[in-house]
Amino acid sequence: MRGKVTWVRDVMFVGEAGSGNAVVMEGGRSNNGVRPMEMILLGVGGCAAYDVVSILQKARQNIISCHCELDGARPDTGPSPFERIDMEFVVRGCGLKESHVARAVRLSAEKYCSASIMLRNAGVEIVHRYRVEEA
Repeated sequence: MRGKVTWVRDVMFVGEAGSGNAVVMEGGRSNNGVRPMEMILLGVGGCAAYDVVSILQKARQNIISCHCELDGARPDTGPSPFERIDMEFVVRGCGLKESHVARAVRLSAEKYCSASIMLRNAGVEIVHRYRVEEA
């Protein structure tokens, strides 16, 4: 996996992934891009949500939507790495079995989500929750 981050101006940068996709990042002054720590938080949510959806689809669950609400706690003084991340998956579908959703979230947390496992191994407390909504 490769990437490149290029300074544009002031505190704005463009990150280009090896896949060819790009994202604007910035340091927080002008709010013209995603902050780097926000990227980490979103990356964890995206990685885990991908796992949950994939596992539920393989289990032939009739999933209509899924999103992951994230809340990252950091100290007020720098450097300020994440100390805790709360993740709540909201899964909506027709006749979803709660046991399947619980299993998907657990498998993502314990086995599949490289991003959350990496952060957990670095000492970040990660809490996973889920909510099932009938469509």
